[in-house]
Amino acid sequence: MATKIRLQRHGKKGKPFYHVVVADSRAPRDGKFIERLGSYNPNTNPATIVLDFDRALYWLNVGAQPTDTTRSILSYKGVLYKKHLEGGVKKGAFDEAKAEELFAKWVEDKEAKIEGKKSGLAQSKDEAKKVALEAEAKKKAEKAAAIEAKNTPAVEEAPAEEEVVAEVEASDATEAPETTEAAAENTEETEG
Repeated sequence: MATKIRLQRHGKKGKPFYHVVVADSRAPRDGKFIERLGSYNPNTNPATIVLDFDRALYWLNVGAQPTDTTRSILSYKGVLYKKHLEGGVKKGAFDEAKAEELFAKWVEDKEAKIEGKKSGLAQSKDEAKKVALEAEAKKKAEKAAAIEAKNTPAVEEAPAEEEVVAEVEASDATEAPETTEAAAENTEETEG
């Protein structure tokens, strides 16, 4: 029987969640499978991968062929590298202790990379929060200034209007005698 290590889709539309399974290559994607090896959630950052390392290695050693995506998942978790190192031990390139040492070093490097990415993401998230808070504080200050400016001119305009009214009344008072004198002259001319 030709077996494949592949993904079986679950989850809802737009939010996929996959099970990593060993299945007959002729079985439908979400159909019958031989063994479930783990899960893969691409919705998180970085993606969450849960994998039974020993069983995945066993199935690779007995000839199960991984699909492209599953191959990258197995490579990410180190299953393919472990198989490679076991092949080197069988050929006599190095002994079992050296293989374990190389694999332990690889795992440490990989975990350091993952932690670096997680801390980088957390730091960028914190910086984005700070920028958002600063922008919000600036916007709040602008709003407060606009409200204060809206309320303040109404108080300042009242004295200005009184001054304008006083000036108009003063000019009317100075013009009024002239108009009465002119009116008196006009009445005298018409009479005489």
